[in-house]
Amino acid sequence: MNSERRFFHILESQQFNKEDLTLIFDLANDMEKLSQKEKTLTNKILITLFYEPSTRTRLSFEAAMIKLGGSVISTENAASFSSAAKGETLEDTIRVLNGYGDVIVIRHFETGTAIRAAKVSEVPIINAGDGVGQHPTQSLLDLYTIKKELGKIDGISVALVGDLANGRTARSLAYLLTKYKDVKLYFVSPSNVRMGEDIKDYLRKNNVFFEENEDLREVASKVDVIYQTRIQRERFLNPEEYEKAKGIYVIDKELMKYLPSHSIVLHPLPRVDEIKYEVDSDPRAAYFRQAHNGLYIRMALLSLVLGCY
Repeated sequence: MNSERRFFHILESQQFNKEDLTLIFDLANDMEKLSQKEKTLTNKILITLFYEPSTRTRLSFEAAMIKLGGSVISTENAASFSSAAKGETLEDTIRVLNGYGDVIVIRHFETGTAIRAAKVSEVPIINAGDGVGQHPTQSLLDLYTIKKELGKIDGISVALVGDLANGRTARSLAYLLTKYKDVKLYFVSPSNVRMGEDIKDYLRKNNVFFEENEDLREVASKVDVIYQTRIQRERFLNPEEYEKAKGIYVIDKELMKYLPSHSIVLHPLPRVDEIKYEVDSDPRAAYFRQAHNGLYIRMALLSLVLGCY
């Protein structure tokens, strides 16, 4: 079966409908059981073009390609170690790389970069994070984790916590959650990094319940998922604003007492001090399982965009 055109590029969460998500999750589940003999992407080449630091996203994409029999060429600091340092435009870089590989995964510090790349690319572009815009493959693995851990997505309540103004992972997840019925969202953040109006307007248009609440303990007692995020120092132009935001919402053993027994804690990682290490042994701490699920989601996405599933 060949992948449909809507899977050619992976650029933003809004591009998926519920049927797409079911297909991706079913394929990811298949990937978890994939035999080492099933090398469906043999002779395909993945290019990872990263202008920002990454551990999980870049390496899980590269591992996914290798597990499927393909090859990888990579630059992990393209801002310094590519022709961008000589003044080459993104568009020209993409045009050149089209001749070297079959799919390009790009991370960039400027919002909208993946869409710019897709406009000139003849091979699939996968957005691995564009500034404070989106990170669709992260939100897909987040949602896949929720489905695996809770057994459902319809009817759940989710607290998005931390840097919601700059957090592309939380923004992307909010978009995806609108595809499901009776979902409730709670935004818990310092006052200077609240969720953007663009997301809130999108939720209103899609009749999704959301509430802003400064009391994490109160919110924790009534949600199925706490999605904790890092206060991103690198996104702040003013160090004083960063200092105002950091350390306000921390998950520790005391906070976990308020979280229902069936609920889970997620985090896109890396963490700094917003989840204490003492929480790691709690079975509700699902963030490392979440990171491992990224491999299977990215195996599924590579198979889809390359028409090999």
